[in-house]
Order: sequence, then structure tokens, then C-alpha cells
Amino acid sequence: MQDKAKRHSNIKYSISIVGTVYTLILLFLFLRLGFSNSLSLWLINHISGFLVLPAYLISVSLGYYLLDFPLNFYQSYTLEHKFSLSTQSLKDWLNDQFKAGAISYIIGLILISIFYLALHNFPNRWWLVISAFWIFFSIILAKIMPVVIIPLFFKYKKLSDNLLRERIMRLAERMKINLMDCFEIDFSKKTLKANAAFVGMGKTRRVLLADTLRDKYSHDEIEVILAHEFAHYQLKHLLKLIVINSFTTFIIFYAVFKTNAYALRLFNISSLSDIASLPLVLIYFMVFGIIIQPLEAFISRSFERSADSKAIEVTGLKDSFISTMNKFAQQNLADRNPHPIIKFFFFDHPPIDERIKMAKLF
Repeated sequence: MQDKAKRHSNIKYSISIVGTVYTLILLFLFLRLGFSNSLSLWLINHISGFLVLPAYLISVSLGYYLLDFPLNFYQSYTLEHKFSLSTQSLKDWLNDQFKAGAISYIIGLILISIFYLALHNFPNRWWLVISAFWIFFSIILAKIMPVVIIPLFFKYKKLSDNLLRERIMRLAERMKINLMDCFEIDFSKKTLKANAAFVGMGKTRRVLLADTLRDKYSHDEIEVILAHEFAHYQLKHLLKLIVINSFTTFIIFYAVFKTNAYALRLFNISSLSDIASLPLVLIYFMVFGIIIQPLEAFISRSFERSADSKAIEVTGLKDSFISTMNKFAQQNLADRNPHPIIKFFFFDHPPIDERIKMAKLF
């Protein structure tokens, strides 16, 4: 099983690296060969002004999706079936791809429209305005995700196991979590992996339990899993992540503000306000993302260790935590003990063996 998990993980890491390099090359060539300029000029000359941006975005998005389709299909469909992790039919997979693409397009159009509005109306402070809006918008998305976006992909209903529901609600009360309710989600229609989540903000805050977890884990194991999720909130990890991500967003947009003139000359684009420059902004985000990924992963692993410790401390269920980790490793084909370089770049959670070792010290 561990050999199988290693093979699966190594393929995923390889695809991630290849996919990132491939996307950067496509964006660079799209700019350097003048395709972005040509598409922008053609749209400006043939359609109404307010439709230019939506048309440009959908043209670029569809073009990229087609060029990336073989890699995307192998990673998210073929590979998951090959390792017996997916139960999803090809039709359902394509349907999910369409829905995800439509959602990404709508969100992208909103954010990019505000980006260009800020450029026109705040020429010297646009980077500050757009950063603030993007941060605000991400908080709104977190609030509406459980009631708007997740139901588009999964059906969920109130948790039918009343004993488990009452136990989770008591745990939330003990950890001072204002929880709306507990729901079970039909993960098994798409995957054999197990998961649980504490999502939403304010009145949309809820627990989501995958049926693949509910059916195979004991009440003790589920309690310690959710204690971990609640610990993130209690230890203010979500707030800290918002601050970190906000700072990163400001830094990226400020870097674009200070250096875009040099980059635009390389691609023969007149100004940042020209929609032909949009792929350049994406390159900035990708390059900065690669640079800061190890730091973000390190911070995330630190938060996860704290949440693990808090969960065991609050519940006293050390043995259940250990059994849960072993089940997760097998069910999700997790790499229990990755190479340090792989851990450094890719792991936002401590490896399973490290988490078990920590629990045994309690």
C-alpha cells in the first residue's frame, strides 16, 4: 500500500511541476508572439467596448483549457481511476469541469473588471484599491461557498446520525464554536477518499462530513477530526491566513505597479490598462506563487501541528487520532514519509508519520 501511495504521490508531484512550467511557457509565448495583442485589437475593432473584456477572457480561458486538457484529464480523471480513488463517470467529470469553468470565469471576470476600473480611476493607487477589493471579495466567497458553490458539485443534507450530531454540537460548544448545524455530503458518488470540513462564516458556518468518512470511521475518530478543524478557528489560524494572504496580495500588486513598464516593453504592449497585458499579470502571480510556496507550506504545517495538538488535548482521544491518521493514509493514498525536498515544496500538512509520532508523545 505504501509503495502504491508513493507512486501515486510522485506522479502528482511531477504533473504539478510540469503543469506549472507548461502554463508559464504558454503565457510567455502568448505575449511574446503577439497573440495577446492581436486578439485584443481584433475584439476592439469588431465588438462593443464593454464586451471586449468578457470576450477576451473567455477566448483566452477556452484556448488554455483546450491546450491543457490532456494534462488536466490525466491528472484529475485517468490517474484517480488508475489508483482506484475515483468513482466518477466521464460524463459527470465533464459536467463538473463545465461548472468549475463557469464559476472560475464569473469570479475572474468580476476581479479583472475591478482591476481595470481601478487602473483607470486610481492611476497612482490602483494596486492598493484592487488589493483591498480582492481581499474583501475572498471573504465574501468564504461566506457564500457552503450555500452557493458546494451544492453545485455535491448534494448534502443534515446529518442523519443524531448521536453523532449531538456529539459534534457538544464539542463545538465546548470549544466555543458557534455552529449552525452538521451535514453529510455525498462524496462517494465521485471519490473513495475521506474528508471533513468546517466551512462558512457567521450564519453559514457548518460542518460537512463526507459519507466516505461517516461510514468508515468511529464516533471517536470523527470527533477528533472535527476537534482539529475547530482548533483552527479557536487558534485564529483562519484570521492569520487572511492576514498573510492579504499581505502577499499587496506585495504582488505593488511589484506589478513598480515594474510593469519594463515587462510591457518586452512584449510590445503599450500600457497595463491594455487588456492584452492580462497574461503578464498572471505571470506575476504564478512566479510569486512559486517563490513563496515553500514559506506558505511551512506556515500551514505549523498551523496543522498546533491544531493536531489542540484536538488531542481537548478530546483526550490520542489512540483515535492515531487510528484516524492510519486510515487516512490508506484511504487517501497519502505519502506517509516524503523526501524532505518534496515536503518542503508540496506539503501543507505534516506527513502522516510525523503526525502519529507527535500524538504518541502525548
